[in-house]
Order: sequence, then structure tokens, then C-alpha cells
Amino acid sequence: MNNQARVAAGSSEDSPNLKRSALILAVIGSFVPPILNSSLNLALPSIGRHFSLNAVTISWIQTTFLLTTAVALLPAGRLADIHGRRRFYAVGMAALGSACVVAGLAPSVHALFLGMVLMGLACALIFSTGMAILTSVFPPGERGRALGISVAAVYIGLSLGPFVGGLLTQYLTWRSVFFMGLPLSAMAFSVAMWAIKTEWIEAKGEKFDFTGSFFYGAALVVIILGVGRLPELNALWVIMAGFAVLGVFAWWEGRVKAPVFEVDLFKNNRVFALSSLAALINYCATTAVIFLLSLFLQHVKGMSPREAGLVLIAQPIMMALLSPLVGRLSDRIQPRLLSSLGMFLTAVGLFLFSFLDGQTGIPYIILCLVVNGTGFGIFSSPNMNAIMSSVPKRYYGIAAGAVSSMRILGQMASMGIAVSVIAIYVGRVELGPESYPGLIASLRAAFLIFCGLCVLGVVASMTRGRLNQEG
Repeated sequence: MNNQARVAAGSSEDSPNLKRSALILAVIGSFVPPILNSSLNLALPSIGRHFSLNAVTISWIQTTFLLTTAVALLPAGRLADIHGRRRFYAVGMAALGSACVVAGLAPSVHALFLGMVLMGLACALIFSTGMAILTSVFPPGERGRALGISVAAVYIGLSLGPFVGGLLTQYLTWRSVFFMGLPLSAMAFSVAMWAIKTEWIEAKGEKFDFTGSFFYGAALVVIILGVGRLPELNALWVIMAGFAVLGVFAWWEGRVKAPVFEVDLFKNNRVFALSSLAALINYCATTAVIFLLSLFLQHVKGMSPREAGLVLIAQPIMMALLSPLVGRLSDRIQPRLLSSLGMFLTAVGLFLFSFLDGQTGIPYIILCLVVNGTGFGIFSSPNMNAIMSSVPKRYYGIAAGAVSSMRILGQMASMGIAVSVIAIYVGRVELGPESYPGLIASLRAAFLIFCGLCVLGVVASMTRGRLNQEG
């Protein structure tokens, strides 16, 4: 890659102050989107009642956010490599604050969806830059610990989100969930502008691949629109068309001089390719768990948003506790061994969830959440370390965008599976007591599907090969 540049102002790459500031930046950036997103899970039933939405339409509130993030991730990462990662991170936080205002004041469901689109664009800027900055600053041998702390921030946000979201929704309405993001995004913007004095421009002067970005975004939109039409038969044709466009994107990226994504990373780097696949499968199997359980606890079990949030907090607490410890271990133990163990435990937790019914006690649900959270906590940090440490420095921005894309694509697929199963068993109707048996059946089917995906994920994780941990 030509014209690589790293612009520094007063700090060397090994400076303790730079490392500390970069870690703070990554932690805040990792914390803010998850706490907003997980808080929204508890607010969705109230939003549905406020706008008289059915369960499928409710799910599209989050799907819109995830789709927009996924479409923008790779272009955002590439633009950040060309123009500066710190600068784009700051812009992302400013946009996130604006999105919170738009969504929080939304007078209609259409305005709410507009806010979710803006929020998705903002998070794409944040996700594609924060992890790349952290990886640029911390060398191998220290990187796993730093990434583990950053991942723990994600799970702390997920841990606090259900409780905070339930509390805010119950006492201050669902709109307060969005307004919560304003001070957090302002804080992160301040850190990006004043705590970090270093800028990273690894691809300064290179051209931006507009054509590839268009093909990538179009493919994702068509695929997700197809998933949203399931279980209709014509949905399969729409999905196939989306994958055809994705094939055109891969073909184009292999021929353009400055691609928005280096497809050779998948073709020639086994550790990167299979670690990314493992991440995709893991997020596909786990993202919809909180959404499904939120519906189950608030509708079938009759719990308030605050009470449901207190139950759901068990899973992300385990993630937050384990991620830093396992991240440090992944600097010394091959990440594939730790990640495979985590994926296996996640499969066990999902299998236990498949026995849910109307009589299931809350202690059993908490036990399943603990097992699931333990598995995810053991999987995530080592897998992230494997992805970011398996590529040359000039590809950190692309790798960060790729791993974030795997996460978002997995999250969209997870929600797509959940929505499709609900549509099959319940239909596109507003949830009520008469639809609860179908809701329970859909949950059990979805959890079995997710368990099967995790079994495939264990295979992908174990066969990725060894990571060179010497740098």
C-alpha cells in the first residue's frame, strides 16, 4: 500500500500516555453503543405499544440500525485510513449525539427509523476506528490485555443496559433511553479531540472505491430485505439476488487498485478468514437472545421492563468479568483453543434455553444466561486478538472494519432468524395472550437453530490454525 502515513503530535507509539489515552478512547467507544442498544431492547415493547406496532415491525427498529451500520462499516474504515482514524472517530461520536436527539424526539415511527439510520452511520464510524487505533498503539504481547479491557467495556454496557433501559422506560418513558446517549457521546467526543494527540493515516492520498462500496451496500440491503420477507417463498429469490451482488463485489475488489476491502485477506490468511467466520457465527447465534427473552419475560411472564432488565443482566455481567482475564490469557495461549471452548459453552447455554415454556422459573433462565455469558466472554477477546494480530499494520483499519462487519452481519442474521421464526409460529400480529403459545414455540425453535450454528462455529474456530504471537 502506497503513501502510508502516521501523523503524530508530541507522542511516540510506545508512549505510556498514548497507550493510556488510546485505551480510554477505545473503552468509551466500546461502551456507548452497547449500552444504548441493550437499553433499547427493554424499551422496544413500550415503543411497540406507543406506535401500535406488531412484533415483526418492532424488530425492524433494531434491524434498521444494524443494517445501516453494516452498509457503512467498510467504507467508513477505508475513509478513516485515508483521512485519519481519530478524526473519523470524533465525527462518529458527534453524529451519535445527533441521532439520540432525533430518535428521542421522534413524533412518529418514521422519524424514529430516521434516527436509527443516523445512529447506524455514527456507530459505523466508531466501530471501524476505535479498535484500529487500539491495535496500532499496543504491540503483540500487550494487545490481548488491551483488547480484553475494550471488549469488557462492551459487556459492561450490555450489563448496565437492560437495567438502565428498564428503569428509564418504566419511570421516564422510552424516549429517555435515547437521551441517555447525549452525555456519553459528548464525553467520548471530548476524549477523541483532546486526550489523543496522534493521528493515524495509513492510506493517505489513496483513492476511495465508490463502486465497491455501492456493490457492498446494495448486496446487504437486498439480502436483509429478503430475510425480512421470510417465510414467503419469493424471499429466497431476493436473498439469492443479494448474494449474487455480493459476488460481484468480491470480483470487483479483486481487480481494483485501491479496494474498499482486501479480499486477499480471506483468500490467503487462514487465521483471519476462519476467525472472522467464527465471529460471524457466534454473533448470529447470540444476538437475538436478549430480544427474544425480553418478549418472553415481559409478555409471557408478565414482568415489568425493570424486572426483566434485572434478569437479563446476568449474561453480560459474566461477559464483562471474563473478557479482560481471557484477553490476557490469549497473549500466551493460542486464541483458537480459548475461543473454541467459549463457543462450546455458548452452544450448551442455547440448548438449555430450548426447554423454555410458560412454567419455566426465573432461576433456570438466569442459569442459562450465566452459561451463555460465560461462553461468549471466553470466546470474544481471544477471537478479536486473533483477527487483529493476524494482519499487517497497514490493514488494521480494514481488519477492524471486517470484524465489525462480521459482528453486524451476524447480528442482522440473528434478528432475521428470530423474526422469521416468530412470523412462522405467531404471524404478523400484535402480541397478546392468545399468541403466547406460538411465541414460546418460536423461541424454542430459534434457540435450537442457534445452538446448531454454534456447533458449526466450534469447527471453524478449531481449524483456523496457529497465530504467530511473537509479532
